[in-house]
Amino acid sequence: MSDSVFIQGLECHAVIGVFDWEKQIRQKLLIDLTIGWDNRPAAASDDYQYALCYDTVSKAVTALVQDTPHELVETVAEKTAALILTQFNAPWVQVRVNKPGAVANAATVGVEIRRSQV
Repeated sequence: MSDSVFIQGLECHAVIGVFDWEKQIRQKLLIDLTIGWDNRPAAASDDYQYALCYDTVSKAVTALVQDTPHELVETVAEKTAALILTQFNAPWVQVRVNKPGAVANAATVGVEIRRSQV
């Protein structure tokens, strides 16, 4: 199956970083998600119950990222992937966590992972 649902540029303000000063502030993270999802049942029936709700996914990821401090964007990516796979029962997910402003002369830096159900 090659269908997917995507959310791009999900803005979260989180306590993120390894330096002491970073643990005292909130920084912007931008999260891109591509989630494996069979869109055929929703398309065939035009019925919302078969669709993956972008809003529900966005709220769950935002709460995860904003409610718990993390040191590494790698940790945020792994926890986000685990949430999508377990809570939404997606067969696979690709997560990209951007930390704009972390490197002065780069638009953004971050990590990208792809995880699937075992």
